[in-house]
Parts: sequence; structure tokens; C-alpha cells
Amino acid sequence: MVDRVADIWGARTPHGVDEPWPVRVDQYLAEGVPEHEVRWVPSACVLCSNGCGMDIAVHSGRIVGVRGRAGDRVNHGRLGPKGLFGWQANNAPDRLTEPLVRQGGTLQPATWDEAMGLVVERSRQVLTERGPLAMGFYNSGQLFLEDYYTLSVVVRAGIGTPHLDGNTRLCTATADFALKESFGTDGDPGSLRDFDLCDTLFVVGHNIAETQTVLWARILDRLRGPDRPRLVVVDPRRTAVAREADVHLPIRNGTNLALLNGIQHELIAHDRVDREFVAAHTVGYERLARTVADYPPERVAKICGVPADDIRAAAEILGAADRLVSTCLQGVYQSHQATASACQINNINLLRGMIGEPGRTVFQMNGQPTAQNTRETGADGDLTALRNWQNPDHVAELARIWNVHPLQIPTWAPPTHVMQIFRHAEEGSVRFLWIVGTNPAVSLPDLRRIRSILAQERLFVVVSDAFLTETALLADVVLPAAMWGEKTGTFTNHDRTVHLSEKAVDPPGQARADMDIFLDYARRMELTDKDGAPLPKWRTPEECFEEFKRVTVGRPCDYSGLSYEKLRGSGGIQWPCDENTPDGTERLYADHRFNTDTDYCEDYGHDLLTGAAYERQDHAALHPEGRAILKAAHYLPAHEPPSEEYPFLYTTGRTVYHWHTRTKTRRAPQLDAAAPDMWVELAPADAERLGVREGDVVRVESARGRIEARARVTGVREGVVFAPFHYGYWDTPDGVSGDGWHRAANELTITDWDPVSKQPLVKVAAVRVEKIADAGGVPSPAPTTAASRPVGEDLPPTEGGAGVRETVEGASAPVEAVRETVEEGS
Repeated sequence: MVDRVADIWGARTPHGVDEPWPVRVDQYLAEGVPEHEVRWVPSACVLCSNGCGMDIAVHSGRIVGVRGRAGDRVNHGRLGPKGLFGWQANNAPDRLTEPLVRQGGTLQPATWDEAMGLVVERSRQVLTERGPLAMGFYNSGQLFLEDYYTLSVVVRAGIGTPHLDGNTRLCTATADFALKESFGTDGDPGSLRDFDLCDTLFVVGHNIAETQTVLWARILDRLRGPDRPRLVVVDPRRTAVAREADVHLPIRNGTNLALLNGIQHELIAHDRVDREFVAAHTVGYERLARTVADYPPERVAKICGVPADDIRAAAEILGAADRLVSTCLQGVYQSHQATASACQINNINLLRGMIGEPGRTVFQMNGQPTAQNTRETGADGDLTALRNWQNPDHVAELARIWNVHPLQIPTWAPPTHVMQIFRHAEEGSVRFLWIVGTNPAVSLPDLRRIRSILAQERLFVVVSDAFLTETALLADVVLPAAMWGEKTGTFTNHDRTVHLSEKAVDPPGQARADMDIFLDYARRMELTDKDGAPLPKWRTPEECFEEFKRVTVGRPCDYSGLSYEKLRGSGGIQWPCDENTPDGTERLYADHRFNTDTDYCEDYGHDLLTGAAYERQDHAALHPEGRAILKAAHYLPAHEPPSEEYPFLYTTGRTVYHWHTRTKTRRAPQLDAAAPDMWVELAPADAERLGVREGDVVRVESARGRIEARARVTGVREGVVFAPFHYGYWDTPDGVSGDGWHRAANELTITDWDPVSKQPLVKVAAVRVEKIADAGGVPSPAPTTAASRPVGEDLPPTEGGAGVRETVEGASAPVEAVRETVEEGS
């Protein structure tokens, strides 16, 4: 028995390089549930992008617990705290169980016919009066492949609007674009097993310990075993990952590109380049070498605020590696010059010739559990099955499969990103906006602006969700949606592993699966193909999956060799999976031939500084022809640097106990008790200058808004203020009004995005800080674990304890009920 709130990563099972990662099965059942009476239903976790295989425990028609699946290739039985406890949201008493329609200014219960009738009526009105460009759709990174693909066909082929995006735009749009810029198409090339095989890890802006807890447990087992890999970490905070590093580079927010250029400068200057590989398998080396020549360690040190000798030490470790795995996440993707920086991480592995082989890869890591599916299905800024929206042959092929005219698919310009969709709504050109399984009233930047847009009378807002979120409260129609465990579907993690999640229980009340809601909408809208047949034509998740397989044939994400039956009990299978690779493909580019042929690639590339899209002739002029593209760019200062009025750099992030805007995790007693409220983090020197001690209430203010929260003094870089972005206005004394918003981190963030990926930048803003109240003996609500651990304070540790013995309709139990079973060897 173990307290997995206090012990986030569980027991260690150390092993050496090339040794299998031992099995450890984690299990949590609700108190009083007899295990022998439980029915176990196979699924996978949807509370981070790792996609850990798990079984759902069902008793008396309710979900009552989970256990890790020992034979799963992703997690070998392990689960993190969110995976162990997050399922309790399914049983929360405040689930939406019937549609709601705004009447007289308030949301009132309605029937499905009334709600969908109103949605269809307004859709037809907008289409008649203004056309498809007045219709917008914004979805999630937590649905299933079948939900996304249905929505993609409805919006792209049925409605015919380019205004479709996912909240993966906030999460991994940069990963998508960096992979396309360097390798021709989306899809991380490596395997999670490469973490078992590498001798060096390069972790850039990626707090693995909190964002992907099971992956960090896997890495910790290597770090504690023989053949310990070297570890270089780039992060302005002293995270649990940084504390394990051989070299930690706590750089200034927004200077990633300068640092990465400096590391490449050192690799080239000290002849740490696999020149044979570079000559045979890449293009663009000469331009890259000229660019990074301007970034010697001394110059980079001044830009980034770290010692030049530490930059040299990091480059030396990377240059001496024989098996290098590099990773990055939001510290790159949500920061200044995001795509340019992410491409440099690809470059480092390419310069070292370390791609496509065991222990040699780069992970442009996903943040959300089904972000990969959003991209593959075309439910965000991509064309279905990793096709190129600029390539007429790709569009024609898709139109043939969907049996629609090619001009029906909006490809005259790139699909519209969410920040532009909201801009169109602000200006009045978008009049209908359907938001699916996401909460932009908390997650998008510059929240006062976002709320004002959603509250416009002329904008008709539909929200599909399982709970009455901050966004749903602003909607005209709210549709109750089924959650994970209440529907069947597939989803794909960050190393391309596909899992099948079987329906375990019925959704509560009248809630419906997202796919069924979209199909109902399509039927009511009478959407058809060229021959008058229903569009889409499927009725069940499995029928949808079979149709998606057909659309992927011959594309990089080929699913044609998969089926529901094959996925059952498989432990996960990686795409591509076709007749030539019936067991899936562990690593892409094993032959060092990349997807950069001009006729095949997913994107022709961009200018990394301006975001200008290249055309076919520009791409062909590079003559990539199966070679990776080394993309170069110069560092430019961020758009909102600190000033005399706003002297601090502001950054946002996550904590291990919560997921995004806490729609689910705040309803798990253990997770909510571990991190119940907003806090901000200050460096010791900054806190001393401000006269701030642990628990003091501070006001953090930018040019856009303010937040007020208790302070935690941590190992964050001096001059940087950190705030978790999970907290909206729920659970505040004044409910939905006024000061409730002053705990939402995105009150302060700027309306700005990367020029290539269009990912909003929430890690580079200027703020000021002032103390407004003494602690009064009350510490910050920040956990004492991981990156938010206090400096110089003796605080009670974050534990499970009696505070988590509250129940959600009898479905929770003490944390001590978590069980770990460890087996040596897999």
C-alpha cells in the first residue's frame, strides 16, 4: 500500500541499458468494493499524452477503480496520480445529464429535439445569410479518433468551412509543425523503448515529472540503475527533472532559440557532427552553419542569462552521446519563436546522426492524450491523414474518398487557427461557434477579451461537455456529453501507439457520445455526398474506424492493418500498420529516408521568422527527395520584454495533480486536496526584495489583467513569476462574478502566437508583483512535491491523509488503498 499523492512516481524498479523495463502493476479500487465482484474493461488513460494501458473496474453499473495493464507496451502496468484517481469525475454528482438552452438570459433544461432543433435552425440561418465562413468549430485533445474523424467530415466536407481547430493548438501545434518542417510529415519518429536504451537525454522546456508521470518513472528507473544516462535540462524552474540533471540551464523565458543555436555552434566548432550522415541524409547544412556561427557561448550567455561554461558543458555532453534522446514540450511550444526553436532540437539529433535507430530519436512530445488523433483526422489545422492542403492531388484524393467535389473542401488557405476564429467572432464575421470538450474561458490567453467575445449577443455559442464549465455558462445551448469509459473508441499517444477503449458503463441521464451528437447534427442538417448519400455514412464507432483506415492507406499514418479485434488485448500497436508491417512500426526513418518528397510531404514549409508559407516550387528547389531539412533561424527578442513598469517575466504551466482547467481533476478528492487553489511562485531573491514570505497574498498584474494568490518561494529563476493555469473562477466565495477571475493565470497572458504553428504564447509576458496581505499563518496551497516544493520553509508535506476521505457519491477511498505490485522482468 502506498500514498501516491505523496509518492508521485511510486516504487523504483531500476534497470540497465538494453534490459527490459520491469513490470509494476498499480491499482486503485473504491473502498468497500470486493475485487472478486469487479468486471474489468480494457481502456487507456486520457489524462496525459503517455496513453498508459489500463483496465476500468465496473461494479453495479458504475466505474469503481482502475488498474494498470502489465502487458501494455507504454506503461508496463504503471499509472500516475491523475490516472489512479481521475476516473472519479465520471461519478461526480454535477454531471450534465440533459441539454440546456438559454431562455430569458439563463440556461434551462430542454429535450434533445429542442436543443438540436435550435442548433440546426441557427446553423441554417447563418449558412443562408452569411455562408460557411460564418461557421466555426473548436474541439478538444481528449476525444476519440472516431469523434474527431466524424467532426472533420461534417465540417470539412459537409459544412465546407475552414474554421475548425482543436485545443491542441494550445498544446502541440508546434510539435506538428516542427515535425513537418524537418521530416516532411507529422509523427514522432521514436519509441518509448528508446528511453530504456539511450545513454544521454536532452530535455528542453519539458517538466516530464509532472506532465507525464509514468514516463518520468521510466526515466527514473534508468537514472537509478546501472549505465545511468547523462541528462541535460533546460527550464527556468528547478523541477524534479532539473534536480536530476548533470547540467541544468535555467534560461530566461523566450530565449530557447538563442540557446539551441549556441549548442549547435559548439557541436560544429568542436567537430561533433556526423558529417557522413548529414551529407547523405539532410539538406540545409550550409545555411544552418552560417546562422549558428553567430552564437558563441559568451553571446548566448548574455541573452539567456546562464554561464557560458554551462552551455559548453551541455554541448559537450550532447556531443559525446552515442545514443541521444531529445524531448521538448510546452516550455518550447508556448514560448517565443516556438517552431524555430523546436526545429533546432530536431537539428541537434540530425547533426549527430541520431534518428531512426534504437536509443536515438527526438520526441516533439504531445501534451494531450489524443492530440495525435486531432492532427491525423484533420480536426484541427491539418488535412486528413497527414495530407498537404496545398497539394491539389491530395485534396482530390480526399474528395474522392468522401465522394464530394474537391472545391467543397476548403483548401484555398490554411485551416483557421483558434485565435483567428475568435478574432473573426470578435469582428462579427463568425456568428456560430461550437465548442466541444474544451474550456477556452480559462485556457486561452487574455481572458477578459475571450469572455467578451463569447458573451456577444450576435455570436451563437454551442458547448458540448460533461460539466457546466466556465465556457458552458456563457453558451446559448449546452449538450451533455459522454466521457471516457462511457463510449467506445480508439486513441493514439505520442509514440504512435494506438489503443482501443471499450465502453465500460452507460453515460448518465441523456448524455451522448460526441460522435453520436455530430452524426445527429449531420442528419438533421441533411448533409450528403455527391450522390445524395448521408455524410458521414457510418453509425457506429467501429464503422467509423474502418472508414478512417481507408482514408489513411498509403499515407504516413497508415492504419489499414489495424482493427478493433486486433487491438483488443494487444498492449497497443504503433502506426504505420499495414500489410507490410502487420505488427506496427516501432521507429520511423530506420532507413534514414524521410517523408520530404515534394509530392508526398504534408507541408511545403515556412519561413521560421515570419511564418510565410512556402509554395511547391520553393520546396522542390531544396531537392530534399527523402532527406531531412535542417531549418535555421536567428534569435529575436520577445514581443513583450520586462520594463520599468512590469519588471518580471511571467510564465504559466501545470502541476502534477491537475489536468488543464480541472474540469475533471477538481472532482477527484485526492487530486483536488493536493492542489486546491491558485498560487504563484517567486525566486528567493525576488521574494526578499518584495518582502514576501510563504503564504503571503500577492497581486500579479500585466497590461491586461491581474491575479491575486498566495505566494510560494521556490527554485524558479530570479526575475520569473510562475503560475499554474488550471484555475478558473469555480470554488471561489463570489462564484462566477468579479474577483473570481483573479485566480485565472490567463488573465495576464498576451494575445500573441508563433508565426508558423500559430500556437499562443503563454510563457512570455511582462508583469509586476506586489504584496497585498500577510500570510496570517496560512501557507500557500501549492503542493510541496515536484517543482513547487518550497525553498527554506519547513511546511507539512503534501500527502493523501484524512483530507481525501471525502466521497463522490461513495466512489472514493483513502489514498492508502492504492496498491503496487512489482514483478522483476517483463
